[in-house]
Amino acid sequence: MISDPVDLTVAPLSNVAVSLFLPDQTPLTTFHWEGVQTAYISPEGNFVGDADMKADSTIKARLFLSGIMVDAPPNARAVVAFGDSITDGATSTPDANHRWPDVLARRLVQAGGAPIAVLNEGISGARVLSDRMGVNALARFDRDVLSHPHADTVILMMGINDIGWPGCILAPNEPAPSADAIIDGYKQLIARAHLHGMRIIGATLTPFEDTFKGTPLEGYYNTEKEQKRQAVNQWIRSSGAFDGVIDFDAVARDPNRTAHILVAFDSGDHLHPQDDGYKAMADSIDLKVLTAQP
Repeated sequence: MISDPVDLTVAPLSNVAVSLFLPDQTPLTTFHWEGVQTAYISPEGNFVGDADMKADSTIKARLFLSGIMVDAPPNARAVVAFGDSITDGATSTPDANHRWPDVLARRLVQAGGAPIAVLNEGISGARVLSDRMGVNALARFDRDVLSHPHADTVILMMGINDIGWPGCILAPNEPAPSADAIIDGYKQLIARAHLHGMRIIGATLTPFEDTFKGTPLEGYYNTEKEQKRQAVNQWIRSSGAFDGVIDFDAVARDPNRTAHILVAFDSGDHLHPQDDGYKAMADSIDLKVLTAQP
């Protein structure tokens, strides 16, 4: 028996408990690693529908559950946050809904107007061009973005793992993609979004100097990789290819050391923000960019 709290990322319905009963030993066929919420596991008993459940273990991953369909009024809209661990909410406080899409969802509710849901399609480790922790962005775009009812806008923040993984222990022998190759991936996603009548907003990649320094993952950052990040961000800002731009890099960087995340926002690994950083990112978004109709 598994009871799995799920973040719907649409206030005020921010937490819903979903209980699953598996009568037989069942292989784990799907899970979301970076759940950032506590799921409770009982070795026996069917507690579906019960207010309380006796659990002997917990896990922060989301097991089996891949989505929840909810009723929506005819004028409802959805914004898809399509990204990697920074969108997924890695290093945010568990059970607190402090990912940047959570904060954005609350801002949209407070702003009033037609209901707008924020759908978090972040997968830790995700990349634009290559598989590993989930399939690449090009392969999962239909499933995770285009298939959502009422979704008319997508925020794309992905590419730092394309830059960082090659040459470190995560992908020691993998050829490093160029900035142009990542940009070509963006162009494909932009074209597919527009083909389906969706607006696509580009979010710049946040600073990552010294990421995982002193750990087995050291090598994720070097100055050559930083040059690629700068080139990708420059294209996002200046190309005009996106329907709008969110400059998360400008929010998160240290003004005195622009390749490095601001100390006040650093979770400690120099890549992922902590709660205050995620909030600053979400608060920096001009809601008009999201409320303009496609």
